[in-house]
Amino acid sequence: MGGKEIEILHLLEENARISIDTLAKMVDLSVEEAEQIIKNLEDKNIILNYTAVIDWRKVNVTETVTAMIDVKVTPKRGVGFDDVAERIYRFPEVKALYLMSGAYDLSVVIEGKTMSEVASFVSDKLSTIDSVLSTTTHFQLKKYKHDGVVFGDKEEDNRIVVSP
Repeated sequence: MGGKEIEILHLLEENARISIDTLAKMVDLSVEEAEQIIKNLEDKNIILNYTAVIDWRKVNVTETVTAMIDVKVTPKRGVGFDDVAERIYRFPEVKALYLMSGAYDLSVVIEGKTMSEVASFVSDKLSTIDSVLSTTTHFQLKKYKHDGVVFGDKEEDNRIVVSP
């Protein structure tokens, strides 16, 4: 992968809403060349998604409960942790899943409507998987920073200005 592709990836990671004209100028390419590079990166599943970071506390909707669950598992011969990880990430409640070093093997981030819903997920779905030995659940109490964006009531402006 060349330097231009890496530059484009960094720019899109910082601001996925950047205009193609601005992006092309920043990496010294034509608009068509920049569009083609982005299309190739999407086709190769290097760019997987474009997302927005939202402070849901400021919206008139019921907040969800987010939990981070440490999971100790027995890896399977020949596939290691991949088999059990795939079983876990297929649940719609699972928002993120990581293989970790340390006391636990997997870190699972889930969202539910209530603490009871999260508890049911852990007891009825996660803990019943054959390879799962133990779990420890941590409930998120407050979000201060996510994906490089600071949350809070301060007058700090985290928005990225999009050029027309």
